[in-house]
Amino acid sequence: MITDMTEGKPGKILWRFALPVLCSVAFQQMYQIADSVIAGRCVGGSALAAIGASYPVTMLFMAVATGLNLGCSVAVSQLFGAKDYSRMKTAVSTSILSTLAISLVLMAVGLLFCDGMLGALGTDAYIFDDAALYLRIYLYGMAFLFLYNICTGIFNALGDSRTPLYLLIGSSVGNVILDYVLVTAFDMGVAGVAWATFLAQGMASVLALLTLLRRLRKVETDAFPLFSGLLFMRIAGLAVPSILQQSFISVGNLFIQWLVNGYGWTVVGGFSAAMKLNNFVIVGLTALGSAMSSFAAQNIGAERFDRVTQGLKAGAKMSVGVAVPFSLLFALGGSLVMRLFVSASEPEVIAAGALFLRVVAPFYAVISLKLCADGVLRGAGAMTAFMISTFSDLILRVVLAFFFSQMWGAVGIWSSWPVGWFIGTAASLLFVRAGVWKRRTKLVS
Repeated sequence: MITDMTEGKPGKILWRFALPVLCSVAFQQMYQIADSVIAGRCVGGSALAAIGASYPVTMLFMAVATGLNLGCSVAVSQLFGAKDYSRMKTAVSTSILSTLAISLVLMAVGLLFCDGMLGALGTDAYIFDDAALYLRIYLYGMAFLFLYNICTGIFNALGDSRTPLYLLIGSSVGNVILDYVLVTAFDMGVAGVAWATFLAQGMASVLALLTLLRRLRKVETDAFPLFSGLLFMRIAGLAVPSILQQSFISVGNLFIQWLVNGYGWTVVGGFSAAMKLNNFVIVGLTALGSAMSSFAAQNIGAERFDRVTQGLKAGAKMSVGVAVPFSLLFALGGSLVMRLFVSASEPEVIAAGALFLRVVAPFYAVISLKLCADGVLRGAGAMTAFMISTFSDLILRVVLAFFFSQMWGAVGIWSSWPVGWFIGTAASLLFVRAGVWKRRTKLVS
């Protein structure tokens, strides 16, 4: 259902829109967690470590998909808010065509350098072959990954957060079933986990595209071009900073993964499982920030600036409300939740993951405020401010991870997260308070 977010009570509209978005990413993260649970429980801790070793590389490609999603979403939201439906449709088709072309290029590059990337990360020889196998199968589904992300961004831009939720519920359930069948019944090991994700994501992306095209046909417009160079450049102007931001985060995670790999596969396995839990929360909070971005973009397109401020206050309360329960659960019960992934017979893996959660989880409320404020900056197209706040967090986190690890070992790496979050949050909130977003209202005109 397409929703105009420029009318109605901001807090109520934002909550109604954001709740399905939050549920969508929760299901998405749940089936990624299921990959690790089934791998760790049914295959062993080494399989969990293998998937974890390839994870930073997969996140590098995901960064591009997410950046394209965000850039397209802001452009479409602003055009939709301005009621310029013909150009909105052109922006949609331009985004889809460009995204598919980029995904095929990245797939080829990834397959060519798969082993080299894992080798450069210092992946343990004991898990190298499984990590490379998982990564290659992941790369085969690159077009599906990008297509689904771009369709989700367009749905959100149109105020429709329910359709992605329904698609993702089906995909998640299918993925878990396929995981279990391929790993246990067919004894495919790590390959079974990877193929399950490939098949589930493929079905979801095709259904998302078909649903989107049917939905857009109901919006009456004059004939419109399928591709516009001008709109492509404007979308790229929004997408490239987001891609750089997401990619920079992923590159930083590659350095951190290299550090973690030096502590042996048991720490890698614990870190892998803990990061799945950590990302479950962070991606959920990021989704709330993306909802804030769509809300802000529509209202900025309609020049309803007062509604943006009201929405930000409501979004901040919502984000903190989501963050606090997970902080308590992970900080106090880290060892218990780690046992979802591995049995008690592998205590070193459990201890490594639980330690990460105890150090990082208490600060989820801090990063929740940053992501909400980032949503306003991104929705306004204030990408310089957005990148400064994000890069200050990441650069400091990576530098401190190397510095702290020399003094405190693995716990020093984990300690770099809260420090980076505090700095990035302070920068983002200062930019919003300074009103930078109010001066960036004509990006799509």
